[in-house]
Amino acid sequence: MFGEAPSARTDLRPGTLYAIASPNRSVFYGQVCADQSFAFYRVRDPELSEFEPSASTSVMSRFSVNLPSIGRALRAGVWKKIGKADLVDKLQEDNSYVQWPVGTLNVHVWRGPSIVSNTRIEDPAIQNTEVMIVWDADAHVARRLLVDFDYQGALHANTSAWSIGGPVWRQRRVREEYARRFPGEPHDLPKDWVPTNSPG
Repeated sequence: MFGEAPSARTDLRPGTLYAIASPNRSVFYGQVCADQSFAFYRVRDPELSEFEPSASTSVMSRFSVNLPSIGRALRAGVWKKIGKADLVDKLQEDNSYVQWPVGTLNVHVWRGPSIVSNTRIEDPAIQNTEVMIVWDADAHVARRLLVDFDYQGALHANTSAWSIGGPVWRQRRVREEYARRFPGEPHDLPKDWVPTNSPG
């Protein structure tokens, strides 16, 4: 969408701003945080425009992006560096992530380089915390942002949106949908699985 840029290079200095072209040709905006995660704003423009976040600009999601993939996305014209802006205080802090090991419902909650708690995946306190996944800038981020912007609308408009997780509550729904669509091993849910539509 932005045109190929063969000489483009990744800039990971905190505060650096990027525009991201989505498959439906709308544009999202992301910013490098102090811990090199990315904050993506609840702004979707029909075309590239001047964008600078302020204290009142809502952060839609914050997650880790595969750093080498950013250069590929820039050179392919999927991402475009558009400037730099001060980070709000919250984006200066380390992000929190939930590490969900395969084959268990027990999870670790990380903040920066440290585990701060151990709990279960259905714990209400962690449902909006990002699951520890690294997203590819070229192949995955734009589709993820479309789903983040309008979760229910995206599910109806995009047949693969059901498989795009992120925060814990959505990652649990992905697991449930895999079990529904592909019954049997390895997708069966554990006997003590707590459904996402359960009260509380």
